[in-house]
Amino acid sequence: MDLLDLGFPIPVGRRYSMSIWGMSNDYLSRTAFHPHILEVEAMKFMLLCCHEERKWDSMSKSECDAVMEETRAYCEELKKSGHLLAAEQLEPIQSARSVKVRNGKLAVTDGPFAETKEQLGGFFLISARDLDEAIQVASKFPSAQFGTMEVRPVTVAS
Repeated sequence: MDLLDLGFPIPVGRRYSMSIWGMSNDYLSRTAFHPHILEVEAMKFMLLCCHEERKWDSMSKSECDAVMEETRAYCEELKKSGHLLAAEQLEPIQSARSVKVRNGKLAVTDGPFAETKEQLGGFFLISARDLDEAIQVASKFPSAQFGTMEVRPVTVAS
């Protein structure tokens, strides 16, 4: 059990150590039974927002506006908490181009590379303690109710 398990708020995105007693010489900090050093280093996760464009297109304007407003409000909340690092909505798949280079020759085709039921509609780059927290953040996006939020850890270059 650590301080996070006890419900102490630890800001995401910071690394630090602390003793719950505020001094490093106390008895508990010197015992093997009490972890007095807590290090929290946030990880980055890419949340890929996928949905069926046909389903989105079939929704009324007021339904779409409500989803977008709810998403904007949630993003604002995530910015304030330090979780949201970046977010962008993508244009419809009709504007996509797939690029390949084979044997030095460029090939550009219309549309997305993969033929799937759901299309990538946008992304959110977030900061979270671990995969579980990233999944919790993803589950609260309105689009998770009618699409899929893929959660992928971002590789840290060393």
